Amino acid sequence: MRIAFGTDERTAVTDEMVATLERTGHEVVLRLEDEPWPDVGRRVGEAVSGGDAERGVVCCWTGTGVSIAANKVAGVRAALCTDAAEVLDAFLTTDPDEGEAQTIARVG
Repeated sequence: MRIAFGTDERTAVTDEMVATLERTGHEVVLRLEDEPWPDVGRRVGEAVSGGDAERGVVCCWTGTGVSIAANKVAGVRAALCTDAAEVLDAFLTTDPDEGEAQTIARVG
């Protein structure tokens, strides 16, 4: 899977997240580090909505701002999660629910 990854601050946690993605066979096609969180959210969101990446992962101090920024990109839905390992596990092993996708499409 092609994944866009961005963070406003490179840390050991973000390095491990990227390493885990690559170790499990995913291609990190965009890696943004040490950029302002609004730019990170927007650029990762645009990579996903534009088809350059299939999914995106964004990180900032609390995750709130970067999630809001990503959600401002048309067609992108970002969720705030707090545990990196749990997030990546769920993200990489859970198939989308087609019924939920249809409901989201009707809402917005």
